[in-house]
Amino acid sequence: MQRVCAFLGSNPGASPVYTQAAVELGREIGRRGMGLVYGGAGVGLMGRLADAALEAGAEVTGVMPVHLKRKEIAHPNLTELILVETMHERKALMAEMSDGFASLPGGLGTLDETAEMLTWSQLAIHEKPCGLLNVDGFYNHLLKFFDHAADQAFIARAHRDMIVIAESAGELLDKLLCWTPVHCSKWVEAPTHS
Repeated sequence: MQRVCAFLGSNPGASPVYTQAAVELGREIGRRGMGLVYGGAGVGLMGRLADAALEAGAEVTGVMPVHLKRKEIAHPNLTELILVETMHERKALMAEMSDGFASLPGGLGTLDETAEMLTWSQLAIHEKPCGLLNVDGFYNHLLKFFDHAADQAFIARAHRDMIVIAESAGELLDKLLCWTPVHCSKWVEAPTHS
């Protein structure tokens, strides 16, 4: 795994543990000689992650839609900032440039990006690991939803289980590195046509 794509908040969140986790992941990416791909912002958790990765010697690539450049305040010191037209282009390019995905605490944008990468994995559009850095239980409720959806036969159990979960940056990267793709049908029951 050469480049990790991170999805996380452009706000810092209510607890300093979120910032600590972002900094820890940035440092760990740099320490391991990996690169970081992320949304390009210099604010919130996004900015702290990028700062820590850059300080640890990582190449950091930001991908940002033009209309967000001022709102999210593009990070001024990235290795590369790529401007795109739409959010769809942003996600597609980030996915193409990355070997795996790590989601930290964040809001609706983080949820959107995470869900799309999980869906693409489920549909075999890519075979890259998707992980949640479950800082202080942040993703516990989402994981309960995934369990409920699997129990109700909306998600195959193998697809629920493919989601990498860790509580520290080092553990998350270790698990992403040893992840193997899931090969099973998206459909819990074979589709029938009448």
